[in-house]
Amino acid sequence: MNGVQHQKWWGWGVEGIAFNYRDKPKMAPFVMDKVGIDLSAPGTPPPAFEEIAVPAPRLGDELAVTLRAAVGDEQVVTDDMDRVVHTYGKGLADLVRVRAGDLPRVPDVVVYPADEDQVCAVVDAVVAADAVLIPFGGGSNISGSLTPPPAEERTVVSLDLGRLNRVLEVDESAGLARIQAGVLGPDMEEQLNARGWTMGHQPDSFRHSTLGGWIATRSSGMQSDKYGDIADITRGLRMVQPGKVVVLRPLPSTSSGPSVREMILGSEGRLGVITEAWVNVHRMPENRDIIAYLYPSWTAALAAMQEISTSDAHPTVTRVSDANETAFSFSTQKKSKGVSGKVQKVLFDVLQRRGWDLDAVCLSYVGYEGGDARVKAEKSVVGKIVKKHGGIKLGRGPGALYDQKKFDTPYIRDFLLDIGAMGDVSETAAPWSKLQDVYSGTFRSAKEAFDQIGCRGFIMCHLSHSYHSGACLYFTFAFAPGTDVAAEQLEKYWVVKNAIQQSFIDTGATISHHHGVGTDHAHWLEEDISTAGTDVMVALLRGVDPGRNLNPGTILPAHREW
Repeated sequence: MNGVQHQKWWGWGVEGIAFNYRDKPKMAPFVMDKVGIDLSAPGTPPPAFEEIAVPAPRLGDELAVTLRAAVGDEQVVTDDMDRVVHTYGKGLADLVRVRAGDLPRVPDVVVYPADEDQVCAVVDAVVAADAVLIPFGGGSNISGSLTPPPAEERTVVSLDLGRLNRVLEVDESAGLARIQAGVLGPDMEEQLNARGWTMGHQPDSFRHSTLGGWIATRSSGMQSDKYGDIADITRGLRMVQPGKVVVLRPLPSTSSGPSVREMILGSEGRLGVITEAWVNVHRMPENRDIIAYLYPSWTAALAAMQEISTSDAHPTVTRVSDANETAFSFSTQKKSKGVSGKVQKVLFDVLQRRGWDLDAVCLSYVGYEGGDARVKAEKSVVGKIVKKHGGIKLGRGPGALYDQKKFDTPYIRDFLLDIGAMGDVSETAAPWSKLQDVYSGTFRSAKEAFDQIGCRGFIMCHLSHSYHSGACLYFTFAFAPGTDVAAEQLEKYWVVKNAIQQSFIDTGATISHHHGVGTDHAHWLEEDISTAGTDVMVALLRGVDPGRNLNPGTILPAHREW
């Protein structure tokens, strides 16, 4: 119809791609040992879509006519599949609910504008009708930013920006590109690469998320150590509001009062609809390498990561997994058909004879880009730091494998749901001085939560996105709720998720480093930015959208909505 491709209505990614553990001989024993989950248990696949009862759309004739006049008859869609696809993001709770047919409020219509003028017409029509508008990019959000409020009685319009998918121009002198907000990561990079440029932004959701979505949630990417977070990359933008368009030129820096650009970053559709942005772009690097290292302990790994962040080296990626995540990573290796498996065994035997505790080792990846001399120099600097902290170099092989598989992890979550298990993530950021306390406190809180719900659970962590003052800690947790009832599964899930999020606050970290606030994290906003800070945010959102027509219910805790 319009060429816009969507993810599965019931899970991550596209049809035909799924996680398979059977070619990973160590994984099933590992999972059984850690959480008592039998990966070979008969799974329960998602129901057929026809089994889901979808509420009828509530779209009045007058608004329908206005929308069709704005974008064309074929771009105003009310069929059940399209509406369900636009109901939830891809968070764990989203997937449990949609698989269970829990659809208390579904968008009444999905609209596909072709350009900014059409976006303006749709926004004006929605506000004039006192309806609700929710911008939609790739649908990969995992913090509850896309779902209509369950009690919303007004017409809900999902505005899908998938047709705004082009790189419009490149300012080669300034290293800037003007790009439409609805472009997916791979399509954007393909267009930029054809001109010899890259933006370098690679979040986990890269294949299924958009530039506008990255800006709206303050996204970060795996290569942010070099290229910056999306807040650093975005230099200018255009955003449609009722009756007007905010235009921010792509300036390197400005002192024009409080930053409107910063206000829009992370606004999750509550201030308007982002239609395009000017972003930093870079020439394609001459060399690109991901090197794997191994540390004897998490303490040594943290110290090395901090030293690398303040060294003369400027890697693209600095990531290290704790012992639990390292063990999990090793368990997902395919059976070696050559000498690599023997080499690994010999290496581990040598390390054990040296006194290493193999249950405590931590796997790290560091990425390098640039000319030969620069890459060589940075590898030398990092290599000396790794050695100083007791680590060793594993080489390119494991690094290349990580680079190939880095976007595939979310498929594991769908597989776990099929066999009655739950896996999810929570990420945060804190100063270097607090990272160990945040790490320990989160593990302690998760264990207490697992005990409270009576389930064996597993939690693991990696450090990534290093900054001058601190870094991101990214936690993954899993457990089997022991029930097939969605409401009971979610009740147990929220005990664990809430405990982890609260531990972030209690140990001096933030509620989210790059997933955004949405509804899932809004409860902690006042503890994160203070009540007075929340007052400022309420005043901003209410001043722009007094009628609560723009994605209401996200970001602010429920008691602060007007």
